[in-house]
Amino acid sequence: MNTEKPLVNKVAASGLITIDLEKFYPQEEIAELDIAEFLFKGLIVKEAEFREKVNQKDWSQFTGKHLRVFCSTDAIIPPWAYMLISKHCHEQVQSIGFGSREKLIEKLMLKNMEQHLMDSDYTDRRILIKGCSTIKTPEELYFAITAALLPVCKSLMYGEACSNVPIYKQPIRRTVKN
Repeated sequence: MNTEKPLVNKVAASGLITIDLEKFYPQEEIAELDIAEFLFKGLIVKEAEFREKVNQKDWSQFTGKHLRVFCSTDAIIPPWAYMLISKHCHEQVQSIGFGSREKLIEKLMLKNMEQHLMDSDYTDRRILIKGCSTIKTPEELYFAITAALLPVCKSLMYGEACSNVPIYKQPIRRTVKN
């Protein structure tokens, strides 16, 4: 006679849904473009020369990639220059962003997270935002996912299923009898 009780996965039985923010990391390649290559002596925007160099650029090298645009010099770049670059590459790239690689990755992760939340229903669910990660998760994602989930989730936690930090628990709704 076997008196052993079957092992029960309490985490699976709890209905807890784990969201790993790492999965929102962009999978496509991130290419880089230094605007300094279009500048006179790497420092000055001369409109005619700038336009000519932008027109001659082989934009097809960025096809299907995310493009990070930056300027490695302390040049003052007029806003129309960014617009011109965007115009030339918008059909090839998946997305474009100005500034640091980290800033672009944050923008892409936020976009991927928003898409995930639109495609999922977390209404009245117990949600755990996974804690340990092999990549650096931008802090902005924690703010954004919390703000998105609070109005709909039953509870929100951070960490691992066996050891988590409670963030939010929906108040118990009591019905009043007349």
